[in-house]
Amino acid sequence: MSQVLAIVGPTASGKTTLSILLAEKLRGEIISSDSRQIYKFLNIGTAKPIPEDFHRIPHHFIDVLDPDREYNAAEYGQQARSKIEELLKQGIQPIIVGGSGLYVRAIIDGLFKGPGKDSEIREQLEQEAQRFGSEMLFEKLKRIDPISAAKMDASKVRRVVRALEVFYTTGKPISDLHSTQETRAPFEVLQYALEWERKTLYDRINRRIDEMMEKGLVEEVRELKTRGYLSSMNALNTVGYKETFDFIEGKLTKEEMVRLIKQNSRRFAKRQLTWFRADKRIRWISVNEQTNWNEIAEMIQKEFQTAQKNT
Repeated sequence: MSQVLAIVGPTASGKTTLSILLAEKLRGEIISSDSRQIYKFLNIGTAKPIPEDFHRIPHHFIDVLDPDREYNAAEYGQQARSKIEELLKQGIQPIIVGGSGLYVRAIIDGLFKGPGKDSEIREQLEQEAQRFGSEMLFEKLKRIDPISAAKMDASKVRRVVRALEVFYTTGKPISDLHSTQETRAPFEVLQYALEWERKTLYDRINRRIDEMMEKGLVEEVRELKTRGYLSSMNALNTVGYKETFDFIEGKLTKEEMVRLIKQNSRRFAKRQLTWFRADKRIRWISVNEQTNWNEIAEMIQKEFQTAQKNT
């Protein structure tokens, strides 16, 4: 079975730096597994690779969709698997890179595609959430499907609504459908993640947000608004963008905006760590500010090539 390499983990952990080095050593191409970098015009707030990196290494699933396009992990998983198999047939080494855990899982383990959208049911559930709050919907899901609810964040209203929608459409909990319809990838994936001391990672996140401000995140969001994109859209209702929209609309001061982006980014990183640490197939590599990235890349390269020979 063919071998595919994956570099996963929390935001600001150095995935891009490491993946570029590995792609050069393995003559590979990068399969982005980032649920926001896939959208056009979202450059600064998603910390997309710089243009020089695009010129050095081909990237896939970056700058593909307009921000108002509805997209999900199941759709991504099918498309990413197809691209990976295409590259393998061409003798090109795919390297999965990203921090969106559900997108990574969609490639490796597959995801339940589920029934199509039922606009009437979804609208009713969204109205309930607005009227009574997301906690009420989450309590309803806990009664219907405690297995799925245990894996969800109550504040992720779209995921809660989708789980309830599936139940009301099919009469079955989404967790039951997941367990019967997931399929493993037709290739082996060796996963690596970079482990920082928590305070250092949070410092890196804070510095990244400061850099985003300097590079023009506010101007980027103003341009998105000029193009007609709204903060309520799924692509923009995310950390960095929702706070900046609130600043532009006068709901936050600049200081409050920056503080909230940093705080919410750190919380997001904590959730990412929880997600990836639950997958015991991932090998964690301890790093710090003095780490030699080329040495890390060489170590992974050797391990990966040894695994290829042993298949």
